[in-house]
Amino acid sequence: MKDLLKQIQNCKKCGLYKTRIMPTIYCGNIKSKIMFIGEAPGKNEDETGVPFCGRAGKILDELLDHINLKRESVYITNIVKCRPPKNRDPKESEIKKCRCFLEKQIKLVNPKIICPLGRFSSKYILKKYFKKSFEIGEVHGKVFKINNIFIIPMYHPAAAIYDNKKIDVLKKDFKVIINNL
Repeated sequence: MKDLLKQIQNCKKCGLYKTRIMPTIYCGNIKSKIMFIGEAPGKNEDETGVPFCGRAGKILDELLDHINLKRESVYITNIVKCRPPKNRDPKESEIKKCRCFLEKQIKLVNPKIICPLGRFSSKYILKKYFKKSFEIGEVHGKVFKINNIFIIPMYHPAAAIYDNKKIDVLKKDFKVIINNL
């Protein structure tokens, strides 16, 4: 893991390194059986290097608490490790250049459950394993299985910031994690 951290900290594969304060690599337990994959760091993450430490992070903590898990017991990362300017969506080219780091993280952690959070990470993970694109609205909370790995796409916790009804959907979807442990 130390080698990977160094690679990410020194990465200049895309232009995002020019405007970042620090890369956001991961937090939590590298031996966890549950891996959450967000999309890209926001302002707070860029300043601290900790994924999901802002408003969306508070919602993620609430969702974990809802299923009796703690942040320290799961592994949390992003598909893109550096903040896109003005919190814009990550570009396909940025995801392509950063995906090698995510692939190494998946291999090192070897989770039983992968939960992509949001449309970009869900699209990437589902396309990688199933060679097919899905819309997050169709697949959130559904369980896909490949090679003894359960993939459970979810709405991004930030969706609940903009749509209060999504918190109930997210809570229901998070229960699916526990049912597949």
